[in-house]
Amino acid sequence: MQKFSEILFEEFNTSVALGYFDGLHKGHRKVIGAAVHQKKNGLLPVCFTFAQSPKSILKGTSECSVMTEEDKLKILSKIGVEHIYCVDFKSIMNMPAEEFVKEIIINKLHAKYVVCGFNYRFGKNGAGDCEMLKKICTANNIDIEVIPPERCGDEVVSSTLIRSLISRGEVRSANELLCSEFGFCSVIEHGKRLGRKLGTPTINQPLCAQLVVPRFGVYASAVTLEDGEIYCGVTNIGVKPTVGSFLPLCETWMPEYKGGEIYGETADIRLLDFIRDEKKFNGIDELKNAIFDNAKTAKVIFNQMYKNQSMT
Repeated sequence: MQKFSEILFEEFNTSVALGYFDGLHKGHRKVIGAAVHQKKNGLLPVCFTFAQSPKSILKGTSECSVMTEEDKLKILSKIGVEHIYCVDFKSIMNMPAEEFVKEIIINKLHAKYVVCGFNYRFGKNGAGDCEMLKKICTANNIDIEVIPPERCGDEVVSSTLIRSLISRGEVRSANELLCSEFGFCSVIEHGKRLGRKLGTPTINQPLCAQLVVPRFGVYASAVTLEDGEIYCGVTNIGVKPTVGSFLPLCETWMPEYKGGEIYGETADIRLLDFIRDEKKFNGIDELKNAIFDNAKTAKVIFNQMYKNQSMT
């Protein structure tokens, strides 16, 4: 898959998926899947999105993501997108709606099929909606499909819903809606080595600043190291109150890892399910016993949920 930060003239006719796609959840994947499906008709599957959240720019707010940009690009490639246009929203935010469709979607991207979600807006001040998009596309002999909302019970699947689930520790439910495991990949840092003294050596990683912060507590996790091996993990997200640490971080013990030190390498952490809240224990022995109990629970969850599965 090729990624472009500028809008180029496509050589081939395309099927274009439109949206911000901040989480690649079930609803997003139906939009993108519909565009990819057009490959059978000789169209190049293209995703047109933005490098920043349009809502955040328009409202002047910051919004945590439910997926890193790295994961987003990997998954888009895996599900069949061949070109992704990830452009600066500010560069086109004042373009009139009709001009956006005609100049970019039709003239530059050579779209012959367009697909978007039910709530897609475009053009200056969000003046364009699905009905306008249908009229313009129909007038230019372009097929268009609008994907209806994906629901989870009475709620529409959205990144807002998924953020709420993660912040409450409901990562199992969040993962089901994401169609992937919530997590991140980062460099392993040195810690206080307390885990080594307890017989539970951990890898320490800073929380990813762009992601929503999960509920503090202990999680079953899947850990992929640089050599590609995947291990069951017991991950603590929080401040470690028993040992007097008050800076939030991600600390993971891999009970079955028997290798050497891996400081400075990267580890990919995927949270699978919540085990318990963070708590202050009466002493190190009580903490150690809790960690080993958590490991038993984590192994059961890991074996049930992650064995022989991939990220997507």
